[in-house]
Amino acid sequence: MTDSRNMIVALVLSALVLFGWSVLSDRLAPTSAPQTVKVENGQTVATPQPNADPAADGPAAMRDRRIVLGESPRVAVRSPSVQGSINLKGARIDDLVLLKHRETIAANSPAIRLLSPAGAADAYFMQMGWSGQGVALPGPDTMWTASAPSLQPGRPVTLSWDNGQGQLFQIEMLIDNDYMLTVTQRMVNRGPATVAVRSWTLVSRDGVSKDKGTWTIHTGPIGVFDGKANYSVDFKDLDKAGAAGERFSSTGGWIGFTDKYWLTALIPDRAAQVNSGFRANGSHYQADVAQPLATVLPGKATATTSHLFAGAKEVQLLDRYESTLGIAQFDKAIDWGWFYWFEKPIFHLLHWLFSMVGNFGVAIILLTIIVRGLMFPVAQKQFASMAAMRALQPKMKAIQERHKDDKARQQQEILALYQQEKVNPLAGCLPIVLQIPIFYALYKVLMLTIEMRHQPFILWIKDLSAPDPMTPVNLFGLLPFTPPHIIAIGVLPILLGITMWLQQKLNPAPTDDVQKQVFAIMPWMFMVIMAPFAAGLQLYWVVSNTLTILQQKWLYSRHPLMKQAAAK
Repeated sequence: MTDSRNMIVALVLSALVLFGWSVLSDRLAPTSAPQTVKVENGQTVATPQPNADPAADGPAAMRDRRIVLGESPRVAVRSPSVQGSINLKGARIDDLVLLKHRETIAANSPAIRLLSPAGAADAYFMQMGWSGQGVALPGPDTMWTASAPSLQPGRPVTLSWDNGQGQLFQIEMLIDNDYMLTVTQRMVNRGPATVAVRSWTLVSRDGVSKDKGTWTIHTGPIGVFDGKANYSVDFKDLDKAGAAGERFSSTGGWIGFTDKYWLTALIPDRAAQVNSGFRANGSHYQADVAQPLATVLPGKATATTSHLFAGAKEVQLLDRYESTLGIAQFDKAIDWGWFYWFEKPIFHLLHWLFSMVGNFGVAIILLTIIVRGLMFPVAQKQFASMAAMRALQPKMKAIQERHKDDKARQQQEILALYQQEKVNPLAGCLPIVLQIPIFYALYKVLMLTIEMRHQPFILWIKDLSAPDPMTPVNLFGLLPFTPPHIIAIGVLPILLGITMWLQQKLNPAPTDDVQKQVFAIMPWMFMVIMAPFAAGLQLYWVVSNTLTILQQKWLYSRHPLMKQAAAK
């Protein structure tokens, strides 16, 4: 076994970890218990009531969003982070844009629209309501009365509706400066009889996520039940389950839908015993939470408080909500995966570097320097081991010639030589093995965290979370066409291949002809493989290779045997 073979094995293992490890992560299996779905204007509206079948879906009457928004009275929503309105018909939050995030990197790009009303394209809304028996309840056509014309931080709004039979229903809403609403659902029983009601909240969306989920990135239904994050349910599962859906019984937790960067979540009180779950009706999907049934005596009231999140999955914001509101594992709204314990520290270090220098590309370069600096002692041992291995090359070659027809005997004598000379052939792989979690963590950070989205570096690199857009295939943009991703190899991937090739040239060439051929094509193979990845990840690898080359030159001067071997 030679250090070249070890290098190949290590690279193969790196690829396996990068692309396949998350597949092996535990996915929790849900429990079930059905609830109701109604249909209005072709859109799903759920009222959580056990053991009821969904109504038949009808054709959607799609209209322009502006027309739909003007069809009913509304309460304006204004905060530093969001803008939109609440529909007083049905008590729905169905109009919300995220002011801090744009659709593209263009200067005139519109803000991200997260929520849209039923009847418009891409309907996506949140709603509050009650179920019960023997009492007139508000429904999807109920017209609520608002206590104020707008909802703003520090200025709550209360929606009220009197059923005319002695029961007053109220929904008090508060919004913070970011993406969280605090909702208190209250029912005051002024009637002569005892009534039983159950409050619920839901989020409904038309169609699946536009962000395609992968092995390493979960999109779609998401939640935390009894303190455990659940990524096991996807839109295809809901299509199969239909009206029965996927149901969970838990204490507290949260439930909702996630895209790559955006999240809607229903968050009941952390001490409440709730029934929650997902369901589908045609192309419409919903998540809902039903609070425990409350028996309300005459002259008494019942109230439940929950939180509704609709916004961007900003890491520090999710952490703050988890800490201040006691939301279990709210940071798991980002599918960090198996290396969660390592990815978050990498993110926080990278984000801190960005706050210091103001450029994410520079922050990635500084992160690379830090990583290489921490691994420098390991690299020294690696080169010392490689020097010792190269010193044994003549003896190994003699063994191979002597037993060229007996591979088993050949390996036995080579292993005995390693033991005799006290050389560890695997020592050269250690730096590569140690870099696997770092590389994978950076890959996840660049792919998942919105803080990296649309972050520029220099010149043509305007978004480090997207592939390098400049490619020689269209003469670096001179030809008026955009080549397919499979052949659009950018400048950074090309530099990655070149630096990998130069790095190999500084190493002593392997003695085996097959290994020489594998090593000859490896830089260009990785150039093609890495082309579709985020430019930030490509930048990390190019800088890491460059630093390795410089490190090799310096260490060669300290290990004459390596320098002599490299010159041969």
